[in-house]
Amino acid sequence: MIKKLIRRILGTKQKTGDHTQPVVLTAKEHGIDPQLVSSNAIRVTSTLQQAGYKAFLVGGAVRDLLLGVKPKDFDIATNATPEQVKRLFRRAFIIGKRFQIVHVMFGQDLLEVTTFRGTSTDAAPKDEHGRVLRDNTFGEQHEDALRRDFTINAMYYDPATQTVLDYHGGMADIRNKTLRIIGVPEARYREDPVRLLRVVRFAAKLNFTIDPATSAPISVMAPLINNVPAARVFDEMLKLLMSGSALACLQQLRKEGLHHGLLPLLDVVLEQPLGEKFVRLALASTDERVKQGKPVSPGFLFASLLWHQVLEKWTAYQAAGEYPIPALHLAADDVLNTQTDKLALQRKIASDMRDIWAMQPRFERRVGKSPYKLLEHLRMRAGYDFLLLRCASGEIDSEIGEWWTAFMEADGPSREALLAKKPAASASEVPAKKRPRRRSRSRKTNPTAPE
Repeated sequence: MIKKLIRRILGTKQKTGDHTQPVVLTAKEHGIDPQLVSSNAIRVTSTLQQAGYKAFLVGGAVRDLLLGVKPKDFDIATNATPEQVKRLFRRAFIIGKRFQIVHVMFGQDLLEVTTFRGTSTDAAPKDEHGRVLRDNTFGEQHEDALRRDFTINAMYYDPATQTVLDYHGGMADIRNKTLRIIGVPEARYREDPVRLLRVVRFAAKLNFTIDPATSAPISVMAPLINNVPAARVFDEMLKLLMSGSALACLQQLRKEGLHHGLLPLLDVVLEQPLGEKFVRLALASTDERVKQGKPVSPGFLFASLLWHQVLEKWTAYQAAGEYPIPALHLAADDVLNTQTDKLALQRKIASDMRDIWAMQPRFERRVGKSPYKLLEHLRMRAGYDFLLLRCASGEIDSEIGEWWTAFMEADGPSREALLAKKPAASASEVPAKKRPRRRSRSRKTNPTAPE
């Protein structure tokens, strides 16, 4: 009896190679707090169950619940087809080409409902590298569990009975803090190369150790990411950078050999003292905001990550004789054009990045009406925070950041007093050298013209 209980808790009930029958964990064994479960998620599962279908919370939501963390998103798995799910809810929409899913809306709350996926993918359309392009094969629950990426994401929770179904020893891996892929790692990465990034994100976010067999092929198979649509890579990178463990994620990317080509600055900037300090400060600030539940701007985040690329090109353009402000715009264009191709940066995000960069020289103009005009800028707060990062990293004199902090907090007379103190001239305030006046063309064409 005791051995049986131990096997159930550790998730080792299955025979070797047999994952068709799950270990069933009771509320006492798994310890999930029902109060952490979304009422809308319970509403979806109960509606499906009342209609005669199976329905469970699945994936990251169950993993987080087992770790005692309130999930941000709740995904539901069911044996109902997308059309059958859609008929049960007033606001439900079928989406997806690679695999159809249903979005069920309750106000602003979105829940994702997927039909159990089957394992017969041999006939599914694939590219020349083996990446599955489209697969709407439905199947049984144990087949769906086999299609999940990691053992810790292949557990199903039924809010009605408060039981967890564990098909692949996920509970044992959670207890051991181990990240293990389901199936043959090489085949799973080739099937969907984005899993290479997901391994890094989960390991860093959860502070788990990657199983050696799961880790071994990563660096070799890293080039497969180049075959993934840029929009999918961008979505995964955004999740990684806004996970609350962005710095740890980037360090894990480098450790696993995945950083090359994703964000070019990671190849160079993190090896340069000034750039590394700036990026570390930016990511640490982002992580802190995520942990405090504050909003994070993707535009600010990517503006920070790519700033030293812009700075390098900005300096080069000025050295070539371009004026500071046009040089900055040219540098921004170069970097954004490159990254838009690689990461499919959305137009809104790219616009925010450009605004933040373009504001930086304006912070150095601390005379006349310029500071007042800058206070009215829609991205003033983001630009100011970016300025403080530059000061903290040692890129520019901290006096500039201190002056702007005082100016923003001051009242009218105090602001005028700050403006009356003439600050030291900065690079962008020093008048550009006058270019030599070109000789009149008339003298070349008419040598007899009077002097």
